[in-house]
Amino acid sequence: MAQSNLVPLIGILGVAVVGSTIAVAMTAARAPSDSYAFFDPLVDVESLIDGLYVEEPDLEKLQQGAINGMIEQLDDPYTTFVPRRDTEKFSKDLTGEYVGIGAEVQILDGWLTIASPLDGSPSWKAGVMAGDRVIKIDGESTEGKSIDDAIDVLVGQPNTKVVITVERGTETLDIEIIRDHIKVQAVKGFMRIEGDGNWEHIIDPSREIGYVRLTQFTPGASAEIADAIRGVNRDSDVPMGGLILDLRFNPGGLLDEAVAIADMFIDEGTIVSTNGRAYEERVERAHSNGTLTDLPVVVLINGQSASASEVLSGALADHDRAVVIGSRSFGKGSVQTVRALESGAGVLKITEQYYYLPSGRLLHRREDSTVWGVDPTPGYYVPLDDDQVIEMLTARRQQEIIQHANPEDAVNLSDTDLVLELLSDPQLSAAVKVMQHRIDSGKFEPVGIEPNTQDDVELAGLNDLRAQQDRLLRELSRIYKRVEAVEGGIDPESALENPNDFWDDDADITGGQLIIRDKDGNMITTLTITGNDLERWLVDADVEKTQSGSSDSDQ
Repeated sequence: MAQSNLVPLIGILGVAVVGSTIAVAMTAARAPSDSYAFFDPLVDVESLIDGLYVEEPDLEKLQQGAINGMIEQLDDPYTTFVPRRDTEKFSKDLTGEYVGIGAEVQILDGWLTIASPLDGSPSWKAGVMAGDRVIKIDGESTEGKSIDDAIDVLVGQPNTKVVITVERGTETLDIEIIRDHIKVQAVKGFMRIEGDGNWEHIIDPSREIGYVRLTQFTPGASAEIADAIRGVNRDSDVPMGGLILDLRFNPGGLLDEAVAIADMFIDEGTIVSTNGRAYEERVERAHSNGTLTDLPVVVLINGQSASASEVLSGALADHDRAVVIGSRSFGKGSVQTVRALESGAGVLKITEQYYYLPSGRLLHRREDSTVWGVDPTPGYYVPLDDDQVIEMLTARRQQEIIQHANPEDAVNLSDTDLVLELLSDPQLSAAVKVMQHRIDSGKFEPVGIEPNTQDDVELAGLNDLRAQQDRLLRELSRIYKRVEAVEGGIDPESALENPNDFWDDDADITGGQLIIRDKDGNMITTLTITGNDLERWLVDADVEKTQSGSSDSDQ
């Protein structure tokens, strides 16, 4: 299931997620080779197209096509060319900084709508609220505008004014906002504090268990982590009893920030090493100054934890400095450097090195890899199915929204069980139980987690691959049908119609049974139906509908 189906479409003004571990930002490219023989055929082709092609060619597109063609041959999705016109946005994405009003927006019923103001942002200070429908920006209607079009108007220069007209219930308000520098908050807690929009980081007050979620490794992320930990200790007479560090859905960012965070918890030895064809091995080592050696740590990861997230979780795991809970990480173990082209045509984000865990193991997943990424600590594998992920992300999204104080909606944060129930997050619940046991007994044990072994992790990975294979095979079958239809002079769309409409689409079959019998009526097996997607899986199966009804023979 695509992640875009799991949560509402949200636009953060001018900011996207960082999908790579970046070692060096915006450095210049080395001088090109003295030999230009490589480019001779390209020059010949360009000259012929420019002079003779039947229609006027777009030379800029030809240039970008040539660059992208070379990059595609590397078969590396992380090496990309960013043309000059997109470099400003790319820089914003990389740093998590921009100038604007500081709000998350979405399109609802065709109108721009505030999903949430950001902490301490100009929007928050001006009184913008979650749910406000923005009907005008500087007097111009937003009806029918895309998120990108609206963002283009809302971002701008610092200390400039923008007026948004919002509908809030039965009121229509003009709100004046002064644009300012905005830095997207990468460090979050588990729930908003009513009234001020700040994050709550103590998830179990009785044991002073802290929770920090890092969404990406932006500049200063390590300092934000340190501030969050210091803030927890400063607000209580009792020092933090344990820390849950949540790296799920964190796609990476700056390698230096991952190293700095690891150095907070590891007092000696290798954190990560990098190596590449044009580089000598570089080893990042821990330092003893200021290390939190006595603080128990649990790290949460999943299949969307990538790059710098894997460097950090892998280093903590290899040093036995943390218990890792969740599922296997993504396996993106390459380091990209951003290099500006001397021509000024744009920048190249190019893979230059791989990184290796303290154990010496390569993190990167290749096509023939049998081991990659970071695995949960043995016995601490806690998978989530699609429905659980949807429920967890929906609950998380509610906690992202900053609401103005309403005592009736306040959650009793001292009731840890109630908080965990509201968060609908089995992996976090498991982490809290494990940490509670660690504080109470002095040792880590997988309490509250179903017994599992490394084989379960491997089997889950294999099953995921088989599911992908099944989906591809079904799609191939549909394509074959389309080809046969076109070749046979049949309407290609009719070939895609499903003749096996087995039951009414509104029927809830979850919890029912599928009984398989042989041709003589002898029962082979009985399967419990665990979801409502069974019919689409039967579309291409070797079955056909014979009867309808509720008798035992019809199941």
